[in-house]
Amino acid sequence: QVQLVESGGGLVQPGGSLRLSCAASGSIFSIYTMGWYRQAPGKQRELVAAITNGGSINYADSVKGRFTITRDFAKNTVYLQTNSLKPEDTAVYYCNAQVRGVDYWGQGTQVTVSS
Repeated sequence: QVQLVESGGGLVQPGGSLRLSCAASGSIFSIYTMGWYRQAPGKQRELVAAITNGGSINYADSVKGRFTITRDFAKNTVYLQTNSLKPEDTAVYYCNAQVRGVDYWGQGTQVTVSS
């Protein structure tokens, strides 16, 4: 079992930045990939960024060059630095951990980009 707790969401103006954090606990040594997904109202949940134990990173095309995912193994935490935010980035952002093919999810943190 893995527990994930996100923080760092909020309201920001277009062009602004937020740093999301996700702290993992439990069977953390079994985690292979950690990442961030988001779900906007009326839309399906989509991958934003993910990072493996080996450091391989995958970004959604819509966030490339604006978002950066990092992982601190000592703190069992994954971060998502979001820059140049756009209104279309508004969504609930979920932390994800994959353990032997099983997905674990955090409770989600709201990011709202609006003037």
